[in-house]
Amino acid sequence: MEHEHHHEGEVIIQASDLSVSRGGTIVLDNINLTIRQGDIVALVGPNGSGKTTLIMAILGLLQPTKGTVEILGHDSKKMKFDGKIGWVSQAAANLPKNIRITVRELVTLGVLSTNSLIPFRRKKKDTQKKVDEALRIVGLQDVADVDIYRLSGGQRQRAVIGRALASNPEILVFDEPLVGVDRASRNSLLKLLDELCHKENKTLLMVSHDLPAIRQSAHRVIYLDLVHDNDCCSGGIHYDGPTDQFPDLVGLAALRGIRNVHEGASPVVTSHGESSPVVIISGGLKEEE
Repeated sequence: MEHEHHHEGEVIIQASDLSVSRGGTIVLDNINLTIRQGDIVALVGPNGSGKTTLIMAILGLLQPTKGTVEILGHDSKKMKFDGKIGWVSQAAANLPKNIRITVRELVTLGVLSTNSLIPFRRKKKDTQKKVDEALRIVGLQDVADVDIYRLSGGQRQRAVIGRALASNPEILVFDEPLVGVDRASRNSLLKLLDELCHKENKTLLMVSHDLPAIRQSAHRVIYLDLVHDNDCCSGGIHYDGPTDQFPDLVGLAALRGIRNVHEGASPVVTSHGESSPVVIISGGLKEEE
């Protein structure tokens, strides 16, 4: 089955009949997926559901059991990304405090030459222009020469996003972008992600457990889960659609095949005036802080 958002931009990522096994387990089973330019797509699901596996397969870092992934029309295993994809890892914002590096220096690392790993192989003026533009986009011009360790969690996350932006990528991939970000900075960071899409014309793919944030930012949610059937298991997409139609906690429990273990559970009244049982979902998904 083909999973596709209604967005009509250029196809950026195309997975066809993609299956990936890890440790003898079929983590992804026959995935067909289209992501178009301008999408903000969130990958959600319990721990071990295949979110990271899908990202690694998309980036060509994992060999599929079968199927293909194309990025910008090219086989992801064979293409040279040359800055077309910016990666913002979860650990990137948690830089050790003993590292003395300014925001500008960190962002400059994003302009590394793919051939020599020497950023200044490029013309110095061109490098400076790219760095200045990345600093402008993430709003850190005023602290460009401040050491990273002196920044707040939200500012550090902006700095590592700036590093990813320095190569002017078409696709940005985020791993838990709100981890380590203080509560006051979350809305402004989500606003930045939205602006990266709508003002800077980027396509965003992010892995997250933060469902409230996803509901307020992503255009589309892809829910992955690993289904166990006796002695075997396989993983795949169990929901792919608009964020505002993603199931609530009760619906998500049903999606995962989780039943209420308390026969006489006290009902709760929904916003529509209907009664529903209280359901607790395991697996790492969180609905509130």
